Amino acid sequence: MSDRSTPERRVGDSSLGRSAEPAGQGRLWHNWPGNHSWRPRTVLEPATGVALRHAVGDAVRTGRRIKPVGERHSLNDIAAADDILLQLRGWTGMVAHDAGRRQVTVRSGTRLWQLPPILEPLGLAMPNLGDIDRQSIAGAIATGTHGTGLQLAGLASQVVGLTMIDGRGEELTITEDDPDLLNACRIGLGALGVVTEVTLQCVPAFDLHVVERREALDDVLGDWEARLAGADHFEFFWFPATDEVITSSRDRVDRDVEVRSPRTSRIGDLLRAEVLDNAALAVMCEVGRFAPDAVPVLNRIATAAWTLRDRTDRSDLVLTSTRRVKFQEMEYAFAVADVPQVLTDLRVRLARDGVKVTFPIEVRAAAADDAWLSTAHGRPTGYVAVHQYARQDAEDYFTGCAEVFDAHDGRPHWGKHHALTADELAPKYPRMADFLALRDRHDPDRLFTNDHLDRVLGHRP
Repeated sequence: MSDRSTPERRVGDSSLGRSAEPAGQGRLWHNWPGNHSWRPRTVLEPATGVALRHAVGDAVRTGRRIKPVGERHSLNDIAAADDILLQLRGWTGMVAHDAGRRQVTVRSGTRLWQLPPILEPLGLAMPNLGDIDRQSIAGAIATGTHGTGLQLAGLASQVVGLTMIDGRGEELTITEDDPDLLNACRIGLGALGVVTEVTLQCVPAFDLHVVERREALDDVLGDWEARLAGADHFEFFWFPATDEVITSSRDRVDRDVEVRSPRTSRIGDLLRAEVLDNAALAVMCEVGRFAPDAVPVLNRIATAAWTLRDRTDRSDLVLTSTRRVKFQEMEYAFAVADVPQVLTDLRVRLARDGVKVTFPIEVRAAAADDAWLSTAHGRPTGYVAVHQYARQDAEDYFTGCAEVFDAHDGRPHWGKHHALTADELAPKYPRMADFLALRDRHDPDRLFTNDHLDRVLGHRP
């Protein structure tokens, strides 16, 4: 591993070199679905450690707000930057590898899809991944991105160390030797500092066997916890106004025993997914947009036509999917045992409201973890995610769903749509007061804040 014996260092002096040159001033930036936009005064794109440290140091000295961004895949405005936007797309790749501990350190701008090509030659893999792999590693952990599997916690749980430049201009190396600080910074919402490197605890590379089926919604809800216990990864998708779901069970297999599906089968699955799961969904969404009364029929057709997989492949190729149809999303986390009642109540609410939406509702689960702001903090957690086509208004749909979710003590995903404020969120997180105190210490002048963080964490005291 690289030498990090000095825990803190003052950054930003001229001896560290010049910052990245400003680029793209005046450009309108937006998040992936395009429902939030912002126009920064300055855009910096550092490609070296010297330039990155200097960029943050300049902001500290001049008191300017600075916001690092990755792929802008958050579905709310948590990444909005109105002053300095720090674009980290050039700050990628592996920094160090500890073979004995199976740990890999990468630069914070590294995208999730870039990790398998780094890890596979080392015989390693991420223990779990979410459905989408476009995000930067720093953005994914900062917002609490998670995958599927009741024995597997979110991506932030894989972080065993990170390096961060805080709002005082100090560079901190945070490890498991300080578990409280690490658990605070694992899911930091971008509010504590600019993460520059992330050390990940990996596992030996593995394959997954995936089986997808059409099943009755009532059967799955009645057997929810047994389904979770019966597979390494279990989730299902439900198109509102239908009584069937698509279930997906994924189990780890020994690479020395199990043979991967033939390449021709894998290519066929990919082509069918592109045609049915993306192109057909795009057509459905456009038809539903202009002819909402057709949505129930479209949803039944979509359920019947869904590409059902039964194959074995490399873990990341099974866990992640290509999502070309842009959408807005709201996801809440619940005590895992409460999910069937949440879905039952949601089903009643959607029928009462006459909701017609062409995107499926996604339901999955993850293990409890210790990160202070994790949606799974202290409890095994079930997740219910609702989506709306990016070109349609989601406000009424999401408001109705949120009323159901709030009634079940749901915690909203930090990187997705929700309307809760700091006062409403604080009681949901036992360590929120500790996190806010840490924020006061590491960003006393609120250099890393924006309107979104002011809403969910509170304004400067």
